[in-house]
Amino acid sequence: MAQEIITVREQIAWSYANLARADKALQDGEQKYGRMHHMIRAKLNKGLREQTMSMASLYQDERLKMTVPQACYYCGSISQLTVDHLIPRIKGGADESDNLIWACRSCNSSKRDRDMLKWMIDKNSFPSILLLRRYLKIVMRFCESNDLLDLKLEDALKQDLPFDLSILPHIFPPLAELKLWVYPEDKNTESNI
Repeated sequence: MAQEIITVREQIAWSYANLARADKALQDGEQKYGRMHHMIRAKLNKGLREQTMSMASLYQDERLKMTVPQACYYCGSISQLTVDHLIPRIKGGADESDNLIWACRSCNSSKRDRDMLKWMIDKNSFPSILLLRRYLKIVMRFCESNDLLDLKLEDALKQDLPFDLSILPHIFPPLAELKLWVYPEDKNTESNI
């Protein structure tokens, strides 16, 4: 399905809608997307574009961070954990709990002050669904609070933003390659995009 993307809102909406489709398919234990998954994507994309729907709050993400066993959001390691700014402070990321995640020293050192998606692309890796969900919510909140959502994407890409809007994923790896969560016990993790 070719999706015309003109504004920042449309760029984020399409990425988030694809995320919701993948999340539901993973929750259903599917190997391929079905009609229902495509309907979820279409409805959410339309709702986000037309502002009749919104992303779920970061509350669920914060609750998960506090209730699931602590592990690196990037690799799942449970040793030598540190706190990482998902959107680096040096790039304008907030020093608030929504932007703070667990990361092992190795991943934190490797990522440094880079955009999470750029870093993962450079590593030929795709973020877990729950990590990408948190990231997209933070990007949406930043763009909303800075009146960027209705800006043409091409104009927004010329701005010095703390993240790269051009690499928000619209095409996801096959379902068999996606993970809801990197922690080994991810089957018990709730989602609710």
